[in-house]
Amino acid sequence: MGRDVPALVFTREDRRRYRIKMQECLDTFAQMLREARFESERPQVGLEIELNLVDDRAEPAMRNNDALEAIADPAWSTELGRFNLEINIPPRQLTAGGPDSWESEIRAALNHAEERAKSVGTHLITTGILPTLRQEDVGESALSENPRYRLLNDQIFAARGEDLHIEVDGVDRLRTYADTITPEAACTSTQFHLQVFPEQFADYWNAAQSIAGVQVALAANSPFLFGKELWHETRVPLFEQATDTRPQEIKVQGVRPRVWFGERWINSVFDLFEENLRYFPALLPLCDEQDPTETLARGDIPELGELTLHNGTIYRWNRPVYAIAYDKPHVRVENRVLPAGPTVADTLANGAFYYGLTRALVEEERPVWSRMSFAAAEENLHTAARHGIEARLYWPGVGEVPVPELVLRRLLPLAHRGLELSGMDEVWREPLLGIIEQRCVTGRNGAVWQKEMFHHIDATAHCGRHEALRRMTQQYIDYMHLNAPVHTWPVD
Repeated sequence: MGRDVPALVFTREDRRRYRIKMQECLDTFAQMLREARFESERPQVGLEIELNLVDDRAEPAMRNNDALEAIADPAWSTELGRFNLEINIPPRQLTAGGPDSWESEIRAALNHAEERAKSVGTHLITTGILPTLRQEDVGESALSENPRYRLLNDQIFAARGEDLHIEVDGVDRLRTYADTITPEAACTSTQFHLQVFPEQFADYWNAAQSIAGVQVALAANSPFLFGKELWHETRVPLFEQATDTRPQEIKVQGVRPRVWFGERWINSVFDLFEENLRYFPALLPLCDEQDPTETLARGDIPELGELTLHNGTIYRWNRPVYAIAYDKPHVRVENRVLPAGPTVADTLANGAFYYGLTRALVEEERPVWSRMSFAAAEENLHTAARHGIEARLYWPGVGEVPVPELVLRRLLPLAHRGLELSGMDEVWREPLLGIIEQRCVTGRNGAVWQKEMFHHIDATAHCGRHEALRRMTQQYIDYMHLNAPVHTWPVD
């Protein structure tokens, strides 16, 4: 969930002061790590889900402010586009109340929001990219009213100096330009949070990076953009291009992108925040009044506002987060690789696989990241985004293998073991990880269903491409509300 900012014009003095304050925050953060100032008693997990708004015909509805007012729940907020909303599910311990309680809580929140959104003529859909979205839907008028987004848009284009170029080759080819960052609003994701002890952060981050490709392959749900059939998880290349502050000349010089996988395994959470300051200029140089050094010296907890705001404008696929809860600071890994949807059941299965597998990999005597190059992990992500569950990915000890084989033979048993170590017994694990197993057995996930259903409608109804996408999206919404896992959805 992004931090709100006022509408401003920044000066050179603002940027100079912000650079100084960021360094002060980083130094204070390093001191807090040395002195073990962090929460160590109740590590929790959390979840954010980004959604699209549609009208009765499953076309994008530019009414997020109206829907947000109708929902009237502080857990909900706007996102970049007027057709987006986001819900922040309250954090909890992984095994609190069992998996059924978390699913019930999420479904109740989504169902309530759907009922309230209907009162203003809108509906909610959880998908990686809304299939009915057209290019004309993401112009400047689609930008949400929150000044944060306008300011972010202006700063990205000030840094870039030219229009965005979006280029994706899949079944079809997409070549287009954009004069705002609103194409990014097409990307709606599920974000899993995992609070960890600072001394274990590097291991969990490295583990999350190593499995990012597998996660995307299993959960791909974004095969269409602007009426074109592209990658199984088109959200990945779109997001990487839609917030790129680099013109072509800067790219070829090797300047790092703001949507970033990274370039190395890390040894500490400090490494990531230090990289942020070293590599990325500030987009939103807003200074807080708080002096972090003085705040820590008197025994209080510093907000580290400049450090966290800057971190929020660098879009790592696994992002470090510093936050304060229960009057204690903590750090967590924010896993950002997955699309939203298709159902709550699928979402929680994805979460169980992620939480279980990272825990198991961290516990291994010889970590997977010591046997796998960082470049191979990054290549896995893009191969998985392109080919989805049909991808072949690299894994140490087995080489390049089909995703279903890798998961069924190697990774699913590890995920079971990790959840067991986390206190989740077999009765809880089986229904969740069983969904992952059946996706692999059937070779079906959200992207596969969308593609098959679209082609079925297109071949039988002869109604035109956009109409076929619209009918497919309406059917998707119907199945989404049934909450049956996507591998069980029929195509007829």
